[in-house]
Amino acid sequence: MQTQKTFKKLSICFTVCSLFQFSTVQAQSTVTEEQELPGNTSLPSSKEELAKIAALEVGNFKYEVEDYFERPKTSGFQFSPDGKYFSYREKDENGKRHIFVKNTETGKISKAIEEGKELIRDYGWANNNRLLYLKDEGGNENYHLFAANIDGGDQKALTPFDGARVQLTNMLKDIPDEVIIQMNKDNPQVFEPYKLNIVSGDLKKLYENTDMTSPIMGYDFDKNGTLRALTRQVNGTEYELLYRISEDSPFEVVQKTDWKSTFSIIGFDYEGSNPHQAYVITNVGRDKKVIASYDLKEKKVLEIVFENPTFDVGGLSRSRKRNYEIDYFHYEGEKSHIEPISAHYQKLHKKFTIEFKGKEFNIADNTDDESKYLLYVTSDKLYGEYYTYDVSKDKFTKILNLMPQLKEGDMAEMKSIKFKTRDGLTLYGYITLPKAVKKGEKVPLIVNPHGGPYGVRDSWGFNPETQLFASRGYATLQVNYRGSGGYGKEIFLAGSKQIGRKMLNDLEDAVAYVIEQGWVDKDKKAIYGGSYGGLATLGSLVKTPDLYSCGIDYVGVSNLFTFVNSFPAYWKPFMKQFYAQWYDSENPEEKKIMEEVSPALNTDKISKPLFVIQGANDPRVNINESDQIVETLRAKGFDVPYMVKYNEGHGFGHEENRIELYKTMMGFLARHLKGKTL
Repeated sequence: MQTQKTFKKLSICFTVCSLFQFSTVQAQSTVTEEQELPGNTSLPSSKEELAKIAALEVGNFKYEVEDYFERPKTSGFQFSPDGKYFSYREKDENGKRHIFVKNTETGKISKAIEEGKELIRDYGWANNNRLLYLKDEGGNENYHLFAANIDGGDQKALTPFDGARVQLTNMLKDIPDEVIIQMNKDNPQVFEPYKLNIVSGDLKKLYENTDMTSPIMGYDFDKNGTLRALTRQVNGTEYELLYRISEDSPFEVVQKTDWKSTFSIIGFDYEGSNPHQAYVITNVGRDKKVIASYDLKEKKVLEIVFENPTFDVGGLSRSRKRNYEIDYFHYEGEKSHIEPISAHYQKLHKKFTIEFKGKEFNIADNTDDESKYLLYVTSDKLYGEYYTYDVSKDKFTKILNLMPQLKEGDMAEMKSIKFKTRDGLTLYGYITLPKAVKKGEKVPLIVNPHGGPYGVRDSWGFNPETQLFASRGYATLQVNYRGSGGYGKEIFLAGSKQIGRKMLNDLEDAVAYVIEQGWVDKDKKAIYGGSYGGLATLGSLVKTPDLYSCGIDYVGVSNLFTFVNSFPAYWKPFMKQFYAQWYDSENPEEKKIMEEVSPALNTDKISKPLFVIQGANDPRVNINESDQIVETLRAKGFDVPYMVKYNEGHGFGHEENRIELYKTMMGFLARHLKGKTL
């Protein structure tokens, strides 16, 4: 069974849908003692000033901020492919999360990889003897791949190329010492595929991506590592899927789309006799994404194998052991949904559903012979638990509760909501309500718009932010506004050219909806968001200055003009698509809109308190975005607390920084929603 057992597929070929997605691990450049610190270093508030704000949050709380945001003592569990070993990450007294390997037969434990100054961003098993892991330098988003034996020996930097960025894209199970990666080492704007030997470090380039007028933006390899298909960008906003019927044949165009539609291969079909058959996700000619069986040679859909009338499909899982039989399809609606297909998985799914009734579960890993499964179990009130399932013994064994200090009975419920916008769209979202609401109390509200903004969405499940807020008496509203992903093409495209306009209307309409339900105090509302959510926060303080009591901007854009001019090189191929979806300053009408919706150019309309947070090395939202909003508002006499961390990027990844951030945030909210004073 194919599971997410190795890496999270850290994206390198961004689409405009996710250019601005909030992250907690990313940054632009390493800051050393010899380098000049980014931004205006006179602007950040001192630790003492921020500590005074944090001290405003006082009360007899059962849980501290640390209980929600300290990383689990142990996490990241994985099987070796043969099941003889078990790996995991364990945090030491300094917060470093090393990688350990346990022999499942003898119980012997070895430290395989030590986390040093730089964080290990992800890791996984390459084969039964070797582990792979990703690191960058100071959070600069230039990820590099490393390897180590399970006993910690033969450590090797596999991609030691300055300024390059790597993604591990294909594990070749039948060639255990080789993987396929993509890098932009020869041209920072585009990525090329390589076959990499993880023992010797030998590299072989598999395709030259040299046509910058029509660059290749994606590569599809089969299970043997053969390049079968390419995705080519044309005119900046259109895409062509190219396929070749054999390695000696030329690539030919199979399908053309524009940026508004999707057509992508999610796996080649190895079950049948047709070597040109594949599974694709597509919404060409329809509103919702579906999974189709497609003949790449004949260029035609053979069958729609999975669809949902309300939500986009998510994908499928197949069994390598059973000749790539489909085990299940999945999609995300108001909650995650799995549709069992194979007889093998139907039996498993029934067992899992009975064992973990009322919880969400997914297969985090399994051994190659499918004799053992690693299950991750969670809910809106449960951070997460790991279980193993032994097939031959028909036995579940609980390994660990990742956050045992957080008791399910104390956590708040996350409710799904659905409402109509003022212009008639049906939108979805979530509200997390503190227990005081059940007693009939109306509580303060925090509106928390997600990042992205396009193609991204909020989801049901455990969220340490919303649980912290609920423990302090706040409800949290999360809205999948127009432009969000997962709800079909109409909702997605409805967000185009609506940043600072109808996308903010959606937040306002959602606020009106929850007020009507009688859950929240209409006079005590804050807005807080990260990434695009930070822009939405600032934009809301400009557009509706009387709606919110205060705002918190976390790595958010403040000026659309300076934002565009600071993009990294590998975003350049997407600029035409960006202009088609966001705004184009070369268009006089759109330039005027950009001026109207750029908060830094409209600070005269901001009247409510603001807290700004920024990672100094952020490549997506340059520190200048936060600097200029802080500097401009302070020049007008505003007291704007400003937290900057010089070892962070687009979101805070270091535990100590995250804890300080949320303590300060709680103090800021206590001041402006609970009336606490300095």
